[in-house]
Amino acid sequence: MPQDLSALTEALLDAARAAGADAADAMAVEGASLSIDVRGGALEQAERSEGTEVGLRVLLGQRSATVSGSDHRADTLRIMAERAVAMAREAPEDPYIGLADPGQLARDWDVAALELHDDSPEPAPATLEDDARRAEAAALAVDGIRQIDAASASYSARRIHLAATNGFSGGYARSYRSVSCVAIAGSGNGMERDYDGDGRVFQADLRTPEDIGTRAAQRTLERMNPRRPKTGAYPVLYDERIAASLIGHLLSAISGAAVARGASWLRDAMGDTVLPPALSLTEDPHRPRSMASRPFDAEGLATQPRQVIADGVLRGWTLDLANARKLGLQSTANAARSAGSGPGPSAWNITLTQGTQSRDDLLREMGTGLVVTSMIGATINPNTGDYSRGAAGFWVENGALAYPVSGVTIAGNLRDMLRSIVSANDARPWLTRVVPSLLVEGLTIAGD
Repeated sequence: MPQDLSALTEALLDAARAAGADAADAMAVEGASLSIDVRGGALEQAERSEGTEVGLRVLLGQRSATVSGSDHRADTLRIMAERAVAMAREAPEDPYIGLADPGQLARDWDVAALELHDDSPEPAPATLEDDARRAEAAALAVDGIRQIDAASASYSARRIHLAATNGFSGGYARSYRSVSCVAIAGSGNGMERDYDGDGRVFQADLRTPEDIGTRAAQRTLERMNPRRPKTGAYPVLYDERIAASLIGHLLSAISGAAVARGASWLRDAMGDTVLPPALSLTEDPHRPRSMASRPFDAEGLATQPRQVIADGVLRGWTLDLANARKLGLQSTANAARSAGSGPGPSAWNITLTQGTQSRDDLLREMGTGLVVTSMIGATINPNTGDYSRGAAGFWVENGALAYPVSGVTIAGNLRDMLRSIVSANDARPWLTRVVPSLLVEGLTIAGD
């Protein structure tokens, strides 16, 4: 029988008060997940997990501590609260911690409008296994594919409830369904692999396993017999598959936690031009059927759409309450937390302005350069934005793909790179980061 998560969080708060806490917030998460892996046409692994996790943060003046557990008996909750209070007494003071004022709290929200949970029945293990088998079979049917590294299907569903002594109480449910496939071609030093996958809130939105397996195979074959271009400065096109990683570095730099520590290459850039004037970066935590949507944040504040960057100009940091107080600002309702941790800032659904050109248009425009389709490692100086990453993809000559590339390093400075980007029009609108292919001029490529 499902737990009454609201009652569970209230019991935690009662235990915290009885243990001597000045204030507290509590989180309860009940969930189940199922994953199936297939290899060689046979079931390789099946995993299922389910349970309820609880977390409690207590505050004693300006000291705090967080505890979590999976046992929700009354005696256990009492012991958890007593331990948390004892830990808080030994914690250092932090002048910026504290719950939201009651007037800041979310009061009304429409969870149904966000479509965070698919009410269709949980798929049976046999259904997930069939999806994984179909993806594997489709990949192996492509001539040249030697084996499948992994073909997987999964499902998860969970309910979340948050409550605090400031009067907030609210919760919602989420679901997620996915299929993925990794294909291998060649052997020894000539072996290459690539993948494809899809993950959605609603099962009916998933691409077919056949499509996923076939595309994984095609991508793998496209990577065969890679070469390394000559070292030099060239334009680089970040394929839509990995372009969001470039914007991810920007999001890390405008996190209130990084800015408050002074560990951000954009720490003094508020009001400055950080993207081309034609581009904006928006956040919409209310986008339906997105895994990053939510009616309120982890501190009970109402989430709202906002412009992070407008016409190239940086307009705001990503803030929770504590980091907003450090910076003398208001929270942007971007607090995230797990049952076992306190809140910290996190971006929700991010969308970068799409351009008017296709990916092929940008290829023709770049002339000679590199299309990056995968990356490994990252060396990024958080204070200067100096950037270096291993990459693989395709070399472009005369505006057309010439040969696959691997084992190269691309380097530049993120501040300069982001101010020069040109966006394509190929972003997938259902992702939590809707970012199209991005062309960046003048990066250093270390090859032969």
